[in-house]
Amino acid sequence: MHVMTFLRQLRVGMVVLLLLTAVVGVAYPAAVWAISRLGASGAEGSSLTDANGCVVGSRLIGVDPQVPRGEPDPFFHLRVVGSVADGDAFTPGDPAAALPSNQGPSSEVLARFVEERRAVIATREGVSAQDVPVDAITGPGSGVDPHISPAYAAIQVSRVARVTGLGERRVRELVAQHTDGRQLGFLGTERVNVPELNVALGLTAPGCTGGPIGG
Repeated sequence: MHVMTFLRQLRVGMVVLLLLTAVVGVAYPAAVWAISRLGASGAEGSSLTDANGCVVGSRLIGVDPQVPRGEPDPFFHLRVVGSVADGDAFTPGDPAAALPSNQGPSSEVLARFVEERRAVIATREGVSAQDVPVDAITGPGSGVDPHISPAYAAIQVSRVARVTGLGERRVRELVAQHTDGRQLGFLGTERVNVPELNVALGLTAPGCTGGPIGG
């Protein structure tokens, strides 16, 4: 009798094990992989190409575009985290800025960075210091966030329109086209994808004048 009970329990246990293996070990990973492939055009599905079809970067990784010192600046700028080691509040175009630091809310270094950014951005965009949005002067947690707030994008419109010659109305249209709404309609906030927006404004891959790489 005890042997029959043991065999019955063993059989149930094996059935449960096989079902969980099939669901958790096969079906679930396969479903996650399949969903991740939806709309994927590259290995990770986020490659961003310019008008020539050359890869400029990623829709998911923000690297602040730079122009030579003294030349007109036709692009929108991202949030930056700065480099504590170099004493630089901006460290533009440096993915290494994504490295974390041990600076907290009471850090005098970060407080100085905030004030430096506020002054530089206000001058660059021709607005008062009070009009510079919070996200413009505080770095993102990842260090390479591709998004900025609509408010930060708005104060950059006049400069971009003037330098590109597109006109403020057209630039605002491009900003709107690259603004993502709240997730599921209620999570997070509206955000502007700067890498995509700058490609729409003419950002190109350095040294690439032909078709797609490898094409």
